[in-house]
Amino acid sequence: MAEIIQKDGTWTFDGDTVRIVPGNDKSVSRLRRTLGEIAVPLRAVAGLSYESGRKSGRLRLRLRDGADPLAQITGGALDESSDPYRLKVDNDRSGVAEYLVDEVRTALLLEQVPPGPADGYLLPGPAVPITVSAGDATVSFDGERIRLEWKWQAEEAKISGGPRTLELAEVSGVEWMPSASLENGFLRFSGPWTGPGRQEPKYDPYAVELWGFRNDPLMALLGAAVVARIPHPRAATAGDGPAAPALPPGAVGEPAAPAATGPSATAPDDGGHDHDALLRRLRELGELRTAGILTDEEFATAKQAVLRRM
Repeated sequence: MAEIIQKDGTWTFDGDTVRIVPGNDKSVSRLRRTLGEIAVPLRAVAGLSYESGRKSGRLRLRLRDGADPLAQITGGALDESSDPYRLKVDNDRSGVAEYLVDEVRTALLLEQVPPGPADGYLLPGPAVPITVSAGDATVSFDGERIRLEWKWQAEEAKISGGPRTLELAEVSGVEWMPSASLENGFLRFSGPWTGPGRQEPKYDPYAVELWGFRNDPLMALLGAAVVARIPHPRAATAGDGPAAPALPPGAVGEPAAPAATGPSATAPDDGGHDHDALLRRLRELGELRTAGILTDEEFATAKQAVLRRM
């Protein structure tokens, strides 16, 4: 098992799951404290990297497009302190960070996790019920209904219409945008009420206007909780099986990658480190090196990991 403990949090990898626990330091953001522990399955990971710096480094976990509702709705727009998939690393722990990176990369090679988009969410999204007060509204979601209650600072056009309740079955998409420069952000719900010439979030009774205060990122958590519970747009083309929760319109990534055609498009079940399965892995790794997909260094690292399991 690989583990790194820092003020910002603790990351652990056991070969199957990257477990992220926020730290108790006062610098840890409200979003990360509210979200709590995250268990990221290996099949949801696109990559892990360590970036060194003068005073400290950064671990950055990249997820497959469409695998996590929070990463999808925020689209990389979360500030660094709020992003649960980045970890500040003291320079004297850089060796531990690099070891964690090597362990995850080796596991991705061995399990042959596809880097392309996921056909359904592989993380469950924030728990419900959830209530967030930010910008011009307080929004609650209980898993079935969304309720928007306007604050006194909201525009009269919103207040005059009273609180708004949306049935989850009506919601077709969710957008979250942080404030930037002089532009306010928003959390906006799409559905049968959406039409051409939509109002600005400031006046839209199906949108929360965000003004750039510290609770704004929490609205992304609420939006992700909703997104995780509406149909995933790739579910219709993902083959048999139950429909998965969905990406919001405008946040859908590229079409799902075609099935792999080279050797071992799917990693075999090693049946508890079954000897024959591990031998097959070694042959597959050799074929990947011959085909130029793996470098000699990557092949050697992956081979040693297989031999350790034998």
